[in-house]
Amino acid sequence: MGRTISPLGDRVVVKPSGQEDVSAGGILLPDTAKERPQEGEVTAAGPGRVTDEGKTIPMDVKVGDVVVYSRYAGTEWKDTDNEELLIMRESDILGKIS
Repeated sequence: MGRTISPLGDRVVVKPSGQEDVSAGGILLPDTAKERPQEGEVTAAGPGRVTDEGKTIPMDVKVGDVVVYSRYAGTEWKDTDNEELLIMRESDILGKIS
Protein backbone atom coordinates (compact mmCIF):
# COMPACT_ATOMS: atom_id res chain seq x y z
CA MET A 1 0.00 0.00 0.00
CA GLY A 2 1.51 3.32 -1.10
CA ARG A 3 1.72 6.48 0.92
CA THR A 4 0.40 9.80 -0.32
CA ILE A 5 1.35 13.25 0.85
CA SER A 6 -1.11 16.10 1.32
CA PRO A 7 0.65 19.47 1.61
CA LEU A 8 -0.54 21.93 4.23
CA GLY A 9 -1.17 25.67 3.88
CA ASP A 10 0.53 27.28 0.90
CA ARG A 11 2.80 24.35 0.11
CA VAL A 12 2.89 22.31 -3.11
CA VAL A 13 4.44 19.00 -4.10
CA VAL A 14 6.37 19.15 -7.39
CA LYS A 15 7.76 16.28 -9.46
CA PRO A 16 10.95 17.66 -11.08
CA SER A 17 11.30 17.13 -14.82
CA GLY A 18 13.85 14.60 -16.07
CA GLN A 19 17.50 15.56 -16.37
CA GLU A 20 19.64 14.86 -19.41
CA ASP A 21 22.47 12.36 -18.87
CA VAL A 22 24.47 13.65 -21.86
CA SER A 23 25.67 17.22 -22.40
CA ALA A 24 25.02 19.14 -25.63
CA GLY A 25 28.54 18.17 -26.73
CA GLY A 26 27.87 14.45 -26.21
CA ILE A 27 29.73 14.03 -22.89
CA LEU A 28 28.17 11.64 -20.37
CA LEU A 29 27.44 13.55 -17.15
CA PRO A 30 27.83 11.92 -13.72
CA ASP A 31 25.19 12.72 -11.05
CA THR A 32 27.59 15.11 -9.29
CA ALA A 33 27.96 17.27 -12.42
CA LYS A 34 24.26 17.61 -13.17
CA GLU A 35 22.44 20.80 -12.29
CA ARG A 36 19.28 20.64 -10.24
CA PRO A 37 16.18 20.95 -12.45
CA GLN A 38 14.15 24.13 -12.13
CA GLU A 39 11.02 22.85 -13.85
CA GLY A 40 8.42 20.33 -12.81
CA GLU A 41 4.78 19.34 -12.53
CA VAL A 42 2.60 20.08 -9.50
CA THR A 43 1.32 16.75 -8.13
CA ALA A 44 -0.44 18.08 -5.01
CA ALA A 45 -1.34 21.49 -3.61
CA GLY A 46 -2.46 22.69 -0.20
CA PRO A 47 -5.59 24.77 0.38
CA GLY A 48 -3.76 28.11 0.47
CA ARG A 49 -2.26 30.65 2.85
CA VAL A 50 -4.24 31.68 5.92
CA THR A 51 -4.16 35.40 6.79
CA ASP A 52 -3.98 36.84 10.31
CA GLU A 53 -7.76 37.41 10.10
CA GLY A 54 -8.32 33.69 9.43
CA LYS A 55 -9.21 33.99 5.74
CA THR A 56 -7.74 31.46 3.30
CA ILE A 57 -6.15 32.91 0.17
CA PRO A 58 -6.51 30.26 -2.56
CA MET A 59 -3.48 28.93 -4.45
CA ASP A 60 -2.53 30.28 -7.90
CA VAL A 61 -1.30 26.83 -8.99
CA LYS A 62 -3.21 23.56 -9.22
CA VAL A 63 -2.42 19.90 -9.76
CA GLY A 64 -1.11 19.31 -13.29
CA ASP A 65 0.44 22.77 -13.77
CA VAL A 66 4.00 22.79 -15.12
CA VAL A 67 6.00 25.35 -13.14
CA VAL A 68 9.44 26.96 -12.93
CA TYR A 69 10.88 27.34 -9.44
CA SER A 70 13.99 28.67 -7.70
CA ARG A 71 17.02 26.40 -8.15
CA TYR A 72 17.45 25.45 -4.50
CA ALA A 73 13.78 25.71 -3.46
CA GLY A 74 11.97 23.11 -1.43
CA THR A 75 12.68 20.01 0.56
CA GLU A 76 13.46 16.75 -1.22
CA TRP A 77 11.25 13.76 -0.36
CA LYS A 78 11.13 10.22 -1.77
CA ASP A 79 7.81 8.40 -1.92
CA THR A 80 7.35 4.63 -1.63
CA ASP A 81 8.15 4.15 -5.34
CA ASN A 82 11.52 5.85 -4.71
CA GLU A 83 10.36 8.78 -6.87
CA GLU A 84 11.99 12.09 -5.92
CA LEU A 85 9.58 14.91 -5.15
CA LEU A 86 10.00 18.47 -3.85
CA ILE A 87 7.82 20.08 -1.20
CA MET A 88 7.96 23.87 -1.45
CA ARG A 89 6.03 27.03 -0.66
CA GLU A 90 3.97 28.57 -3.43
CA SER A 91 6.15 31.69 -3.16
CA ASP A 92 9.16 29.63 -4.37
CA ILE A 93 7.38 29.11 -7.70
CA LEU A 94 8.45 31.73 -10.24
CA GLY A 95 5.86 31.04 -12.92
CA LYS A 96 3.66 28.59 -14.82
CA ILE A 97 4.58 27.20 -18.25
CA SER A 98 1.77 26.92 -20.78
